Amino acid sequence: MQRPNDKIHWLSEEQYQKAVSQLRMNVAGALFPLRMYGQAAFVDEAVDIIVSLSEDFGLRVRGVDTPISFDIVYKKHVQK
Repeated sequence: MQRPNDKIHWLSEEQYQKAVSQLRMNVAGALFPLRMYGQAAFVDEAVDIIVSLSEDFGLRVRGVDTPISFDIVYKKHVQK
């Protein structure tokens, strides 16, 4: 991850990926009941979008000027 401001505390890549994985597992757990209603495909996409929005939020609260936008994140995921 690019470090735009050295005054901000940044985790090592290993620690960062571990935190993202923990977030992803917990969001997936929170959305798990939707799988019982035939929404599995939507849950997987929603988890990815929520994690991306959370990463953008984390940057914003640390002073990095980045948009927190569902539309931007959704377009990135659709283009993959």
